[in-house]
Amino acid sequence: MKKYVIIGNGTAAVGCIEGIRGVDQEGGITVISGENHHVYSRPLISYYLEGKTDPDKMKYRGDGFYIENGCKVLYGKTAKSIDTDKKTVVLDDGEEIKYDELCVAAGSRPFVPPFEGLDAVSNKFSFMTLDDALSLEKALTEESRVLIVGAGLIGLKCAEGIRDKVKEITVCDLAGRVLSSILDDVCAASVQKHLEDNGLKFLLSDSVIKFDKNTAYMKSGKTVDFDILVLAVGVRANSEIVKEAGGEVNRGIIINTKMQTSLPHVYAAGDCAEGYDASVGTNRVLAILPNAYMQGHAAGVNMACGEAVFDNAIPMNSIGFFGLHIMSAGSYGGDMKEVKTEDSVKRFFTDGGVLKGFMLIGETERAGIYTSLIREKTPLESIDFDLAEKIASNLIFSQNVRRKRFGGVV
Repeated sequence: MKKYVIIGNGTAAVGCIEGIRGVDQEGGITVISGENHHVYSRPLISYYLEGKTDPDKMKYRGDGFYIENGCKVLYGKTAKSIDTDKKTVVLDDGEEIKYDELCVAAGSRPFVPPFEGLDAVSNKFSFMTLDDALSLEKALTEESRVLIVGAGLIGLKCAEGIRDKVKEITVCDLAGRVLSSILDDVCAASVQKHLEDNGLKFLLSDSVIKFDKNTAYMKSGKTVDFDILVLAVGVRANSEIVKEAGGEVNRGIIINTKMQTSLPHVYAAGDCAEGYDASVGTNRVLAILPNAYMQGHAAGVNMACGEAVFDNAIPMNSIGFFGLHIMSAGSYGGDMKEVKTEDSVKRFFTDGGVLKGFMLIGETERAGIYTSLIREKTPLESIDFDLAEKIASNLIFSQNVRRKRFGGVV
């Protein structure tokens, strides 16, 4: 009977467990969980702070998930090293866990720059885990002035989650626009205006030089007084355990389309892994929930001697702030076409006769049609792309294609 070990207890781990059990119903599965929580959906932590959900509803799988799948979960344990010769994982307490097949789904951690004076800031928080949200919640008051360093997804979702619980929120970022990793200047400006209309203040193209207790000194010469500091500058893949075992690592753990690392019998999935990005044709870290699950599932199938390939991953983000919906996917090179209304902005990027990427602000219904065009590299000449720019509809496909793809619906 095979022994499977999974380092991590997030979305990728769930995918891995379900991938294994789709092939092997008997092998033992051990999950090493750094957190003391049942697997939950991390994107929901901001909604928890808003009071829109609770820890029980945040669970990514039901209470019986581990028992039903024959898993042993080691809560509050950290994997410190991998011995590929002995095929063991060594835990922080010295215990050794033997494996036949191993999946590293260790996720990522906050990147904290070495700000001068940061150690003297008493109320400082990250915002990546449920424990982060619970700790932050305890510190908030109606008179709190909050400074968030980072205007990316994590920082802005934190701002949304706490807006109605505090007096004021200031968000600063070295970049000149919000969501700089997924939006261009035009789309970012539209989102920023909406955020400002909902009470957020921004200091962009500016960065903290140093902290003096509850005062931040900015590169621009401005100062920001605060009661609570949230650091959301960025994340780093937890890839060290594979690197120290001799595995190939770049920004994340290098994997092929079967989720195999360069180490024998060791796979990787999720935010710690650097896998194939079909939108650019090279490996990248794609730290988003759907890809984490699919990578984990492919890893699990292959660990159990099945056959699975995941080679059509693309960057994808679907988010919302104060009622404004935003979706982006793919890459943004080539030619750009824009459709703009009073309430929405759509930008489509094409190259080589196919859709490479898009940004949607305000109108995101049925955007899965656009992502399928990117994944499948559908020739634009084979569809009504003029109609597609206006509305995501099955009518963009020919009648024959609709009949084949949608069961006779024409």
